[in-house]
Amino acid sequence: MLKFVKGNLENIDGVQIYPMISLLIFFIFFVGLFIWVITAKKKHIEEVSNLPLEDNIKNEEL
Repeated sequence: MLKFVKGNLENIDGVQIYPMISLLIFFIFFVGLFIWVITAKKKHIEEVSNLPLEDNIKNEEL
């Protein structure tokens, strides 16, 4: 199965750039996500972490 895919990909000019582009996109996304997590405000994180608990409290009151 792999030999059929590899054979077709060898015939495409410039195909070696696609793995590098996908790795770059992957790396940029996770570095950006890491920076966002580090710089996120603590108040926002507390609000978001308490959302599931607030939903249960509202359901119990009804």
